[in-house]
Amino acid sequence: MRLLIIGGSDAGIMAGLRARQLDPHTDVTLVIADQYPNYSICGIPYHIAGDVPDWHNLAHRTQADLETAGLALRLGTRATNIDAAAHTVTVRTPAGTDETIGYDRLVVATGAGPASTTIHGLSGPRALGVDDGVHVLHTIDNMHAVQRDLEARRPTTAVIIGAGYIGLEMAEALSRRGIAVTMVQRGPEVLSTLDPDLGQLIHDELDRHGVTVITGTTVERIERDTNHLIVTGTSPTGTQRIETEFVLAVVGVQPNTSLLAEVGGQTGPGGAIVVDDHMRTGLPDIYAAGDGVTTSHRLLGTTWLPLGTTAHKQGRIAGENATGGDATFVGVLGTQAVKVFDLVAARTGLRETDAARAGLPARSVTATPDDHKAYYPGSHPITIRLTGDPNTGQLLGGQLVGTYGSEVAKRTDVIATAIFAGLTIPQLSDLDLSYTPPLAAPWDAIQATAQHW
Repeated sequence: MRLLIIGGSDAGIMAGLRARQLDPHTDVTLVIADQYPNYSICGIPYHIAGDVPDWHNLAHRTQADLETAGLALRLGTRATNIDAAAHTVTVRTPAGTDETIGYDRLVVATGAGPASTTIHGLSGPRALGVDDGVHVLHTIDNMHAVQRDLEARRPTTAVIIGAGYIGLEMAEALSRRGIAVTMVQRGPEVLSTLDPDLGQLIHDELDRHGVTVITGTTVERIERDTNHLIVTGTSPTGTQRIETEFVLAVVGVQPNTSLLAEVGGQTGPGGAIVVDDHMRTGLPDIYAAGDGVTTSHRLLGTTWLPLGTTAHKQGRIAGENATGGDATFVGVLGTQAVKVFDLVAARTGLRETDAARAGLPARSVTATPDDHKAYYPGSHPITIRLTGDPNTGQLLGGQLVGTYGSEVAKRTDVIATAIFAGLTIPQLSDLDLSYTPPLAAPWDAIQATAQHW
């Protein structure tokens, strides 16, 4: 059986590996537009910060590992057209010629690209391959361009447009390189996946480390002068102009859907390609997975929630089912975590505002217990917000902010597991969680919060 996969990031690689694992006789070919199969895009800030000095270490698996597993990689090859009836894909080869590849089953894992913006001057000479101090950060090639430009220019100031996960991680990365960073956020607070008052805790951490944060401001223009760049933004209070030497735009992503949309693939939330719980597109013998497709959310139904963990799960299911399996994608909760200097923020499930938009009754309780017994040195408070159904007590979501090292992410995983299992907030107190004074209290921090319910 010929399995053709378009895309070489999380979903595509997982699909290929799972197919070969289940049927070693499957002929698996991956068409990959760049030269970086199975690289961790999430690791980019840590290479720029210097935590991962060798960028090759960002590869989840080496090219040799993938080829040893039986995957045939067509690097630098871009898929340009799918003929669903003929079961063929047209690709543009590294030599610039067109070639047609046949398949029995196809998995499309083209992911997402930088969201389109109305920022005038964002592309500039960089679109022609010239490093001019203005960058979008989304790919390994983008990372190389940023590194090259940082080393050539040695900027002392930088503006980051967007204060989401990558933007916050890059604020730390650039600060650690001795660069004075200004963040410009369109929304009312940084990290809009948290409630604003919890986002304020991250804002305060940025302040403590010398990062200037400007919220409620939409960047409209980037101008280039002889020795500096000028970033112009507007807010309800007026226009603001920021002079800087370096600009980084990380303003979100949008699904890459053109290949499937052009042959009749249906689009849904976020403009992503609609798939069922077997990752089928509705087109004959074509599956899709990853950031370019819709997601089944266990509390909200069909949505679009591009995350690396989700892409891994969906890709594995697509690869299994493309080889004749019957695996089901059971849905996700949008569990996420981010480290910002000495704090970690994490969330899972729904906030009250999320529930309200979905028409679900919800209320929250908030507490700030210590991460372990206060008499043991090094204890730190964790701010925990639990959201549940006020009538049944069903646990709907959790948000946590605490010091790095206080197991914020793993406590969030406990909450995610509890939501998955359908527990109520009072039932969190019944969980048999571990205790020792250096690590926790007899009532863990999430249980102490649940008892406020």
